[in-house]
Amino acid sequence: MFWNKLQRNAALVLLVALLTGTSLASRAEAAPDPLYTNARASALIDVKSGRILYSSNGDVSMRIASLTKIMTAIVAIEHGHLTDMVKTGKRAVGKEGSSIYLRLGEEMSLLNMLYGLMLRSGNDAATAIAEHVGGSEEGFVHLMNEKASFLGLAHTQFKNPHGLDDEGHYSSANDLARLTAYSLKNEVFAEIVKTRVKKVPNPHEKWDYSYTNKNKMLAMYEGADGVKTGYTKKALRCLVSSATRNGQQLAAVTINDRDDWADHRKMLDWGFAHYPLKQVAAKGQAIAGYPYVVGREFNYPLESQEEGAVQSKLVLYDAATMRYAFGERGLLEWYMNGHRIGAVPVYDTGSSRLSLPETTPKSLSSWAEFEKASKQEADLADSIGKALGALFGT
Repeated sequence: MFWNKLQRNAALVLLVALLTGTSLASRAEAAPDPLYTNARASALIDVKSGRILYSSNGDVSMRIASLTKIMTAIVAIEHGHLTDMVKTGKRAVGKEGSSIYLRLGEEMSLLNMLYGLMLRSGNDAATAIAEHVGGSEEGFVHLMNEKASFLGLAHTQFKNPHGLDDEGHYSSANDLARLTAYSLKNEVFAEIVKTRVKKVPNPHEKWDYSYTNKNKMLAMYEGADGVKTGYTKKALRCLVSSATRNGQQLAAVTINDRDDWADHRKMLDWGFAHYPLKQVAAKGQAIAGYPYVVGREFNYPLESQEEGAVQSKLVLYDAATMRYAFGERGLLEWYMNGHRIGAVPVYDTGSSRLSLPETTPKSLSSWAEFEKASKQEADLADSIGKALGALFGT
């Protein structure tokens, strides 16, 4: 933990610095040694914070093969019903490339078909899922592109749900890293992509289908827990992997990499070594000079030379707001090099809210997005309160 010097700004916005008994080294001019890979493009991201730790050609749009199915899966999970029975149509049967060999008219639950999609990279499963969830393959692709826009994936455009080479179908290493970080916050998605083998009922035989995950990282890297392989003749070898160590989850992306397994081990090792999670603030920690305490622990991946660059700003709420009525007194926002990296609520010292269990935002790409969603909820509550006040004359 570290607290810097306190400064006041005008009105409700106050600059608060973090105090500790240990001084931290100032940011050095030299960056960590570059992380060389054989990939045409690569990226490494801290999943919880959404911070991209390393990038090479990260914003260059490229063919991505079956890494496409990361988007297919998360859109299907969010828009579909996992217990729905998905019926295999003509367009899905015999789809070229990797397959789970669905038969015409065969029915399988959406959840089980998602396992076939992500573990075996079934192009037939991708098509069947798209037609079921989106009403048509084209309708589903529209949902995929809407999601890409929502997540701010500026170098991404989808033309199909499976990733077979198609003009105008592309993404970038940085966009895939952000998409993966978003998707891994979804519990269903995370459970699917970490599964090594999945048994699925076979309606045609007495034995079950057995889907073995193609992602070798699950067996060869300590803490590996996802996510997807990919290959086409034009995209060549593509891989997204993830791993968790000491409570920190990283995701690595390589596009067109002939030695991807080795490169991913190297990237993940480098990330855990150079950017471990550092505690910026502890839950219940006092804010010097104010009768407030931090409402939630805040950790962030920092290289040792960066710790002195983290600054904070306390934004206090007006007493008339709904958030204030519910016990929050403001937000302690964190910045590094002028960029907002996160925020935590603050409460009165001794507030009962501090005894509540901490929650982690799911299916959100970053803490900034979490706080944006929280603000929208608070604004809605304020609007409802004002409407009720006008109605009852209070």
